[in-house]
Amino acid sequence: MNTASRFVPSLENKGPTATVILDTDHVSLVFDGSAAGRRIQQRLSALLPEDVGTTIITYEEQSRGWLSYISGAKNVTDQVEAYRRLENHLEYFKRLFVRGFSQSAAVEYQRLRKTVRIGTMDLRIAAIALTHPATVLSRNLRDFEKVPGLKIEDWSKP
Repeated sequence: MNTASRFVPSLENKGPTATVILDTDHVSLVFDGSAAGRRIQQRLSALLPEDVGTTIITYEEQSRGWLSYISGAKNVTDQVEAYRRLENHLEYFKRLFVRGFSQSAAVEYQRLRKTVRIGTMDLRIAAIALTHPATVLSRNLRDFEKVPGLKIEDWSKP
């Protein structure tokens, strides 16, 4: 089995195209197994694997959340479960194309910071999606719609 990472840290326009990029909330929904997560997964399954991706920003946010969960585990049983979930998180991201925060995304982020008032992490995700044209899948339409030219959809709703 090939476990090579599909993380592309510095390629500007090479590698997989990832026509859709999952925001952190959509990744969380896929993990939680909710009806919304199943809807997202069903729609993603209709796409080619190379058309589905996420960002290193989402990976960071998800990782921070799982590490916090582990640090809050009160006993060995909870720790074992927490580490099992972290391992599932790692396996999921190993199968997913992860778009890095490239120099062009950093430049776009700096440009957007001058006029768009949304959270730092969301703005970084938007910059990545704009520099590697892709639609961001998120429930956070209110913030992402403030980014000029960004394509955004919420696949969690029926």
